[in-house]
Amino acid sequence: MSTTPQIHSIAFLTPGNFPDDDPYAGLEDTLRLFEYGERLGFDGAWIRQRHLEHGVGSAAVFLAAAGQRTERIELGSAVIPIGYESPFRLAEDLSTADVLSRGRLQVGFSAGVPPHAELMGHLVFDGDWRGYDLSYNRIGRLLENLRGGYLGEQDTVIQSPGNTQRPRLQPHNPGLVDRIWYGGAGGASSRWAGQNGLNLLTGNIVYGESSDDFVQAQSMLIAEYRRLLDPARPGRIALGRVIVPLDGADRATRARYRAYAAERYERTLKPRGERRVLFAPDLVGTAEEILERLRADAAFTQTSELRLELPYEFHREDYEQILHDTVRLIAPELGWRAGAAVPAAAA
Repeated sequence: MSTTPQIHSIAFLTPGNFPDDDPYAGLEDTLRLFEYGERLGFDGAWIRQRHLEHGVGSAAVFLAAAGQRTERIELGSAVIPIGYESPFRLAEDLSTADVLSRGRLQVGFSAGVPPHAELMGHLVFDGDWRGYDLSYNRIGRLLENLRGGYLGEQDTVIQSPGNTQRPRLQPHNPGLVDRIWYGGAGGASSRWAGQNGLNLLTGNIVYGESSDDFVQAQSMLIAEYRRLLDPARPGRIALGRVIVPLDGADRATRARYRAYAAERYERTLKPRGERRVLFAPDLVGTAEEILERLRADAAFTQTSELRLELPYEFHREDYEQILHDTVRLIAPELGWRAGAAVPAAAA
């Protein structure tokens, strides 16, 4: 028997789509969605980082812009494939965006061979990308840079106009290193995140390493993370689900939403591929139906942070309706109250 979930923080993750012939229009729509989510009272707004697609290729650049369009809401990336990034240069970009947002960034990463490596790996590394370290160690190097250790010896200084200083990553914002997340779909990822004190993102895709049941596999992943986390540094766990309420949609839109869920349902019936990928069913229905399914989700009861994963290729009007219905009809029934979450800067 599951415990009734109690949510104190709610965020959304959007794909940031744009048309090939007018990327500005799509990116502007996504910035407006971040503004709209803040007005509704959401605690966080997250962007996917996607390469070679009609989506945001640089989360740091986009979040810097979003920081100038919002005032309170947490600004997240899910996830940045670290394999394509310089651990020092990306740390500079993220630190700059974080300072400009007054400490609101929440940055998610993934390790391993990044998507489309066969096509773009040689462009990133100017050579054979297979010889580069694409492991968790690359994230570890970025974390060390964010911690702001000085470079060189104790007496090493650099000169700049009007200033003599010890060299380290600038701008230095010591709080950002505690707002780094790892996208965990399997046991190795959750263990590494827990051992290294990162926050954990777990969404609607996990690996069936010890179970064919999605909820059981995800619950074990969360338990393993908590087991290895240092009690002195409690980590955050954000659980993602595709949630599409029908209440505020017109008849044609409801039919389109149901067709979307039906098209994706078959993939949830059994593990897929060599890695035994498990997919959670999309939660498409009335607010009452969605609440019933969330309350029965044993994995959902193990965290107090919910993140809506918005579907790809919907329109901004669809996203706004989904966000509105969720924050008005679903979140309050799960114990959420606008403004109750601790702001990123204060934390």
